[in-house]
Amino acid sequence: MTSQDLLERAQFYLNKLCLDIPDRRVGSFGNQMATEFFAEYIASFGFRTECPEFSCIDWDHGAVRMEVDGRSFEVLISPYSLACDVSAPLISVSSIQEIERIDSSDKILLLHGDIAKEQLMPKKFPFYNPETHQQIYHQLESKQPLAILAATSRNPELAGGVYPFPLIEDGDFDIPSAYMTAEEGKRLFDHVGKVASLFIDAQRHPATGCNVLGWKGGDAGQRIVVCAHIDAKEGTSGALDNATGVVVLLILAELMKEYQGNLELEIVAINGEDYYAASGEIQYVERMEGRWDEILLAINMDCAGFYKGRTEYSLYGCPEKMSKAIRDVFDSQAEFVEGAPWYQSDHSIFIQNERPAIAITSDNFMELSTDITHTPKDHPDLVDARKLVQIAEAVKSVILTLDFPPHHET
Repeated sequence: MTSQDLLERAQFYLNKLCLDIPDRRVGSFGNQMATEFFAEYIASFGFRTECPEFSCIDWDHGAVRMEVDGRSFEVLISPYSLACDVSAPLISVSSIQEIERIDSSDKILLLHGDIAKEQLMPKKFPFYNPETHQQIYHQLESKQPLAILAATSRNPELAGGVYPFPLIEDGDFDIPSAYMTAEEGKRLFDHVGKVASLFIDAQRHPATGCNVLGWKGGDAGQRIVVCAHIDAKEGTSGALDNATGVVVLLILAELMKEYQGNLELEIVAINGEDYYAASGEIQYVERMEGRWDEILLAINMDCAGFYKGRTEYSLYGCPEKMSKAIRDVFDSQAEFVEGAPWYQSDHSIFIQNERPAIAITSDNFMELSTDITHTPKDHPDLVDARKLVQIAEAVKSVILTLDFPPHHET
């Protein structure tokens, strides 16, 4: 295919994932549409495919109302919250130590200040779970308030560009919760001690999702894994986070449709990077138990293709010869620049299992995570589809460079 053909393909894939499909949150109908679309296309390029399912939760919500003394306060429902309709005294805490001292049973609890400064990792999240977050959950569940309100500001490292961010986003946490801006929290704080009313309309539904895996080539006993997460947060088209990564996988699959090399090429649309339970990542890790040594290299794309700046790559645990070969590919093109390590994406599961990895993103990654990702701003208009084709072509070059006869050391 010509470069123009590939560019048109990339734009088609991007529009399909972001504009034609309504929502890619795990468990949703849109998420199922996205995985089916991806599986159909990589199969059409000659890849052997599998779509192993996992159980998950879908969630929908309606109105939310918060009132004290006849005054209304602007609040948002925490993702995956249970419903409630309660009236009770409002109390507040700003630290773990304060929670330990209070009696919050039969009360509505406002969390603000230090205790609400960063999004809590879900209770059962397997890859990163700070002890302080676990302590907060333990105290909340021990004290059993009727409902929780959180006044939050910004936390791009864990919550992306959302303001305010939901302090709690966890389908395994069963105390109803909502959140608000820090400014609204200050207004509400003036009413601590008075009776507050909170109504939340929300429902959890059992659902299923799947990863999509495709394979081609391979009789040397080792493989290169190229992956990107296909899910997105609710309320965003998820163009940069991470439709662009999926587009690169689709372009790469077409570029590699004639591949018959010694290395096995595995292309994976992982489903769950933006889901509280990381179900797709957990499924993939369990699938690889005892087999991690088969992976010669993993390549992960996330937030790539931003129209400003260059494409950034970073290396993790790559042997010297491999590192040189990879850098020779990327550094030969002005569009790419080597960047500092970062770990907030799916390459981390390979790093944690001591496999060499490459992460590919935009060199404006911090700007994107601070202001764009997880918000309605993350729209296809921010994407330069030409960069997605360039990334796919560079990844193809890396694969062909590392392809080797059996028993040859890279």
